[in-house]
Order: sequence, then C-alpha cells, then structure tokens
Amino acid sequence: MYLRAVHAEFNIPALRRFIHENPFGLLITSLPNSASNFPTIQATHIPWLIDVKDQSSETELGILRGHLAKPNPHAKAMSEALGQSNGRLKEEVSVMFTGAAHHYVTPKFYTETKPATGKVVPTWNYSAVQAYGIATIYWNNKDPATGEFLQKQISDLSRHSEMEVMGHAKPWSVDDAPESYIELLRKNIIGVEVEITRLEGKWKMSQELVKEGDREGVIQGFEALDSEVGHKMARTVCERAKLKEEQKAQAATS
Repeated sequence: MYLRAVHAEFNIPALRRFIHENPFGLLITSLPNSASNFPTIQATHIPWLIDVKDQSSETELGILRGHLAKPNPHAKAMSEALGQSNGRLKEEVSVMFTGAAHHYVTPKFYTETKPATGKVVPTWNYSAVQAYGIATIYWNNKDPATGEFLQKQISDLSRHSEMEVMGHAKPWSVDDAPESYIELLRKNIIGVEVEITRLEGKWKMSQELVKEGDREGVIQGFEALDSEVGHKMARTVCERAKLKEEQKAQAATS
C-alpha cells in the first residue's frame, strides 16, 4: 500500500476496529504453479472475523478467520499446496479491506484554489486497511481440527453478522437450521486462519489539502449530494481533518 504520511494510519486498535466494522475483505494468495495448473495469483471476497486476545493492547495485530467454498479454484489451489493434511501455507497472504464510504472528488469542490489558480485535478477519497500474514488452511474433513474450526467459524460469523451488521436483537443462529443440513454444508467449505504479521491503514480523506477553504468546499460539496454516502464522506473528512490538527498540536508540544 502506498502510504503518504498525511494519509497513513498507524494506530493498531483503529486498524483492528476498521476490520471489525468492514469485515468483507479480499483474500489474495500467490502460490507456485500447481499440478492442476491453477493461476499463481488468486483472489476471493469473503467476510472475516478478527480475534484479539486483549482489546486494550496497542500492539496486538490479531488473527483473521474466514472460509471458502471447496469448489472454489482458490480453495482447491490452497488445499493442493498442502498435500494430504491441514497446514500453513509457505507463502505470505494478504487480505484487503475497504471502507464503505468512498467517492469521486470533483475539482469544483476546491472553492479556494480553483478560482485563484485553476491548479486542481480530480481525485478519489477512500479508506482501506491491508493485513498480511501466514495462513493456516483447514480443509481435511478427516481431521477433527477442521470440524472444530469450521463450527466455531460459522457460528461466530453468523452471530457477528446478525447482531452487529444487521442489528438484530434476536439473531438467527446456526442452531436454527437442521444439524444434518449444516453438516452437509460444513463438508463443502474450507477454513482459513491468518495470523497477522503486518497491518497497514490509509484514510485518504482530503486531509492533505493545505487551504482550509478547499477542505470546507469538499465537506460542503459532499453534504450537498444529500445522500447517505455523501453525508458519511463529509463526516469522515471532518474527522480526519480534526485528527490531523490534533496530531500536529501534539507533535508541537512533545
């Protein structure tokens, strides 16, 4: 990830919280060419959970948990790379998460610089977190560890999605479905557990703008869209601008 200092986010709890709030991520692997001739680079979008032992920790990166359908060529390639048993992939994997609010920024928003010099161009505002680490793949149904991992995974993911994504006070539970049906589905998925070794975050939300009038123009421009994403973009631009000023003040006094 290209990280300009003004856009970079290094606060680990903030990065973990971003993943928790934006759990739909893109798993990317680069595996050597296999006997089955799968592509070297493969990517799959799946929802993730992030496990953290100590939520108050400023340094713990956490562990990601997800699952893929067995017929997915990506799942087949990872399973083939391990041979006959569960195990850790030798190659590093990455998982990319993108914030729900992102938007094109028109030069018309820059109400101070555009009228003065015209030296403005379009851009795109967004937020993203990228995780890197070592993946353990649970694919062998004969190994009890596979069933244990997948049972916990689908139960935890369902509960998280029902309660925190949907906001259901009475969430649907895996136990609501017939056990035989769940067992059939469980045999057709593989589990992926990623021990995070590096986390990178970026909020590109106009905080690089030098002129206050331009930033206010961006905020007002997004508000004028009068849409859910427009209002969220305006709030995020405000938040990141405030954070930037707080960091500058802290650096000046330290």
